[in-house]
Amino acid sequence: MGSLSIWHWLVVLAIVLLVFGTKRLTSGAKDLGSAVKEFKKGMRDEDKPAARLSDEARGADEAAAKERERERSGEDR
Repeated sequence: MGSLSIWHWLVVLAIVLLVFGTKRLTSGAKDLGSAVKEFKKGMRDEDKPAARLSDEARGADEAAAKERERERSGEDR
């Protein structure tokens, strides 16, 4: 009486199918599969190095930083 045999698991599976129905179980399995897929995609994307900014974008960022610094130094006076 220690472990469950294959017949016990088949009975449990049949009861689960009767209670929840196949439509709900398949949609739950699809949701779980898509969640795992997104998780794996996120883990792969984390390993990739950050994209480098173009020269124009980098220049705009530097100009904005200088402008903020000028505003801060003007407020301190």
